[in-house]
Amino acid sequence: MQTRQLPDGAVVREARPGDEPGILAAIQALAEYEREPDAVDNTTEALTEMLFGGEPKVFAQVVERSGRIVGIAVWFLTYSTWTGKHGIWLEDLYVHESERGSGYGLALMASLAQVCLQRGYPRFEWTVLDWNAPSIGFYRSIGALGMEEWTTQRVTGQALQRLAAR
Repeated sequence: MQTRQLPDGAVVREARPGDEPGILAAIQALAEYEREPDAVDNTTEALTEMLFGGEPKVFAQVVERSGRIVGIAVWFLTYSTWTGKHGIWLEDLYVHESERGSGYGLALMASLAQVCLQRGYPRFEWTVLDWNAPSIGFYRSIGALGMEEWTTQRVTGQALQRLAAR
């Protein structure tokens, strides 16, 4: 994906080394918005390794305005055994509250849709909290459909340890 200039002078671009503090600040702000302010254990060092290490496993698009990261889309590849192709899983989309309404969320989503099309990925997926009406409304406005029959499952902590011991 190439850098895209937005009408107000902001740019949407792939994350690059040095963006980690801005990305982490957005992740922390997202955790607060999602009512889990103490849930973030991530660090700038961990982001550096995941985003820019020898073989990156995580990717990010950012919106930068006036030298500041004001929005992020953190994503990774999925694989569908049915299509035999990769897809994109959007882990986090966040635009700082003071910057909302500027089209940055749409620009980030469009940039990931472009990656899908350029690479031949047929799927672009994510989850959203069921109480997050503004985000659900935004996602519906861009053509996203809720996968009501699918529910996310997660194993962590002691349950993960017990499962591994079986």
